[in-house]
Amino acid sequence: MAGGPRGRRQAPPREDVLSAAMEMIAARGLEKLTMAALGAEVRMSSGHLLYYFGSKDELLLRTLEWSEGRLGAERSRLLTREAPARARLDAYVGLYVPDGHRDPHWTLWLEVWNRSQNATADARDRQAAIEGAWHRDLVALLAEGVSRGEFRAVDPDRFAARLRALLDGFSIQVAIGLRGADRETILGHVGEFLDESLGRTG
Repeated sequence: MAGGPRGRRQAPPREDVLSAAMEMIAARGLEKLTMAALGAEVRMSSGHLLYYFGSKDELLLRTLEWSEGRLGAERSRLLTREAPARARLDAYVGLYVPDGHRDPHWTLWLEVWNRSQNATADARDRQAAIEGAWHRDLVALLAEGVSRGEFRAVDPDRFAARLRALLDGFSIQVAIGLRGADRETILGHVGEFLDESLGRTG
């Protein structure tokens, strides 16, 4: 029957909605991502989206978590491959720094950070969990490089905190399109910093 359960259009899987949200950010910018526009993209009403996510803040955070899940898998692949610690550290940095101006993942991060001023404790904890994964992986890599004599003796946790702060600052410059802060220039600056701080390899 057309009016029965089988005749109803099913809502798309949540991952499809999050993927569509990220694609819209990449194609049109975050300012164009409204519940109505996303609903039209995935053939759902804005009210239906609000039922699933509760608010735009929650939609953005869920989209960030989804995107970070994909990045986390790529980060794991890069960091567990057979290669010198410095080569893997360079790969980590390359994955961290935005591809360029208006990089969709970093555009989303900046918006979530901005909204976190009024975020719930749960939202803050979830943001901290994302950042914590990046931090733990970096600490482990630095500790490995130090133990193998590939890096100078540094405190992995303290160095990781400082390096990530440096990467965040540079990444924001790339993402907002600050003049002179293109990706290649920033990667060069970070590479020089790592040479000076950890020692050259090879």
